[in-house]
Amino acid sequence: MTPKSNLSNAASGKLARLLIAKSIAETLLVGTIAVVVFLTLFPPSFRGWGEVTSNSIAGWAVNQAAPWERVEVQLFIDGHCVASAIANLSRPDVRAAGWAPDEWHGYRFSSLPVAPGMHVAQAYALHSNEAGTRRTLQLLGDPFLFSVDQTGAFERIDISGKPDLSPGGGWIR
Repeated sequence: MTPKSNLSNAASGKLARLLIAKSIAETLLVGTIAVVVFLTLFPPSFRGWGEVTSNSIAGWAVNQAAPWERVEVQLFIDGHCVASAIANLSRPDVRAAGWAPDEWHGYRFSSLPVAPGMHVAQAYALHSNEAGTRRTLQLLGDPFLFSVDQTGAFERIDISGKPDLSPGGGWIR
């Protein structure tokens, strides 16, 4: 025996439409909250570039939301953080290209603890929230491959398949 429904067909249809509208509204709300949280934790305002020189990894980093601010950069090699520095070295090319209002956004990591062989380097901008309670990393440019020979000299390895138009090699994102 089937229990009788107390709702008429019209009332059932109206209830179904209300439930669908409620689900859509909840989805939009959750999506908006997710986007706001993501943009707060990982602001899309950091720009940068890195290159391999004969004895170091160097580049520049700019927070375009606060272009006078000096960005802390962390260098990861083969997935391990090996160095951290403030990007405050002179890079006139950064200013000339319009990435920043001044030239003091360069970084250089020398005397790195890397064994001979092939390695992957990644430079990250360190971002802290206003309270200083959360810190996140944002990749600057693309990871790049380099090798170290027996004498400790570095050499960039280009595997991109794209023409490399940057001075000394590297990528801009």
